[in-house]
Amino acid sequence: MTFRSILASRPWRRLAPVLGVLGLSLTLLTASPVRAADDDRTAAPALWVITDADSTLYLFGSVHVLKPDTEWRTPEIEAAFASAEDVWFELANPDDAAAALPIIRQHGLSPDRPLSSRLDAGDVERLDAAARAIGASAALMDPMRPWFAAVNLTMAQLIRAGYQPGTGVDMILLARAREDGKTIRAFETLDQQLGLFAAMPEAVEMAFLRHALDGVDQATEQVGGMVAAWRTGDAEGLERLLVAEWKTDFPDLYQTLLTDRNIDWADQIEARLEGSGVTFVTVGAGHLVGPDSVQAQLARRGVVARRLE
Repeated sequence: MTFRSILASRPWRRLAPVLGVLGLSLTLLTASPVRAADDDRTAAPALWVITDADSTLYLFGSVHVLKPDTEWRTPEIEAAFASAEDVWFELANPDDAAAALPIIRQHGLSPDRPLSSRLDAGDVERLDAAARAIGASAALMDPMRPWFAAVNLTMAQLIRAGYQPGTGVDMILLARAREDGKTIRAFETLDQQLGLFAAMPEAVEMAFLRHALDGVDQATEQVGGMVAAWRTGDAEGLERLLVAEWKTDFPDLYQTLLTDRNIDWADQIEARLEGSGVTFVTVGAGHLVGPDSVQAQLARRGVVARRLE
């Protein structure tokens, strides 16, 4: 089966390009499911602001996949976004499938080393069972790199449960920024993001896939708990779900996918503050909580982010 036929088949055709793959993976590394709060609770996602003599910069945590009826906007978020001249995202073009295809081919497929050659018979059976639950099969996923198979399994489960990348915060705000003619900037390229996964040691990559197989049935509940904490501004709950266990269980990945990127983004934000004007930054919510968050990296540089109440 060719690369294009893999992505054209169900359900993979809905998963290209890989949207917010790193932020989603932070969520799905949570070890234990958490019950979601009632949906009728007032929306109050956390929003931070940094100010100096001639600059204002807002920091807002994103959830990359949401159910279409999830309410998360507040007057404070709306006003902050409206006032911004430039808007920063993790990626500037997450919806550009044509640009994503060769990058996914490079980093997400390994037909010369199929999954069946890396997994034992028991794990192949588990992979096939998980894949068939979403209308695929182990044979369909065989050309995929382990990390790419893991993300696709969990993403497909979420789509079946009603979550959609197109209604995630990033895509909604990106569309609005384009409509309003705002300057759109990005911290990274898709090649940089997926390259981080491709650079995993094989043992870590295989552990990542097995972890996904262990928790595939809990993915929806895990994301539901995370969305509830994010939507109600529960920063401590988000830290527990997105940071604490991951830092303990996957310390190397935590350093690479979270801490190192937060340091880089803090450098870019600090450089932006040397200019003037109003900026709105939205990145995965896991990057804005915990001891190694973007705000923590900025504080080490003497830049204070204040949470708006």
